[in-house]
Formats: sequence, structure tokens, C-alpha cells
Amino acid sequence: MLDQLLQLVKSSANEAVVNNPAVPNEQNEAVISEASNAVATGLQNELANGNTQGVLSLLSGKAEANESNPVVNNISGNLVGSLVQKFGLNSGTASQIAGALIPMVLGKLVKKTNDPGDSSFNLPDILNSLTGGSASGLNLGGVLAKLGLDKDGDGDVDFQDLTSMLSKGAKQQQQQKGESGGLGGLLGGLFN
Repeated sequence: MLDQLLQLVKSSANEAVVNNPAVPNEQNEAVISEASNAVATGLQNELANGNTQGVLSLLSGKAEANESNPVVNNISGNLVGSLVQKFGLNSGTASQIAGALIPMVLGKLVKKTNDPGDSSFNLPDILNSLTGGSASGLNLGGVLAKLGLDKDGDGDVDFQDLTSMLSKGAKQQQQQKGESGGLGGLLGGLFN
């Protein structure tokens, strides 16, 4: 799925990156790749930090994919930092790129995820990729109680159980990426 995400970013990056005179042409591909990484790791970080509701609201289309969305804002902020640090772009240029690109990419991702006629992205696969398979078998639209998901042992199955399960899986994925060569290790297996 990382290849599909990269293609989604490429299709959105013309104005913000490719036609941007502040981004040297020889850095276009690397900047586009960095934006893909920012989306993937940003969503995973949100889950790892327990923001399941924010991620699910975004990916299900119940929350807008714009800068006022905290998930989008966090991903954009991380991309700004990476563009400044890795590519030497000034913070104004990096902010313009992230502000134009990240909401557009996430908006397209949300649209594709929720389009029954488009199988390139779907919510269960995205969650499984981000959590190392912890979302496997989840019927997100169904009844959680039937899946035996009382992870916090309080006698009921609720959103807190889902958050706990996805957060734990995302944290394990982050630990594994650290053990297998950092971001490259994560991205090598994240969306496959």
C-alpha cells in the first residue's frame, strides 16, 4: 500500500513540489517520498498515542481533511520539520508545501477509502498496516462485542477497547521499525 500512497502523493504534488521553484528539481522525488512517509508515520503515531477516534473520524470522512483537523495539522507539522531539516528549505516554503499537500493527499485518501468502487485503499487494510495486523478481523461497522474485544477487562466492549488494541499494535510497529533500521524498516513493511 505504500506504493499506492506514494502514487497518491505524486498525483497531488505537481503544484506544491514539482512546479515550486523553491524546491530544486533534483529533490522533487525525495520531497514527495518524504510527504508519503509523513502521512504513513503520522497516522501511525496518532494511533500509537491513543488518538484512534481522530484517525477513524478522518479516514471515515466524518472529519474534514484540513488544517483545522488536529491529525492533519500534526502530520503537516512533522512534514515541515522534515523538509527544513533534510532538504534545507526555509520554514515558510516548507509550511506552504505541507499546507497545500497534506490536506489534499489526506482528502484523496479519505475519498478513495470510502469509495466502494475503488479498492485501492480500505480502512481495515490501512489500520492493519499501521498496527502490524492488530486490526485484523475487525468489522469496524459491526458489533465489537461479538469479537471478544474487552481489552481493558471492564466487562464491556467500547471505543476504549478499540483504542487500546490499535494503540498497542501501532506502538509495537514503531518498536519493530526501530529494531529493523528506523523509518526505512517501517516503510518497507508498513503498507505491504
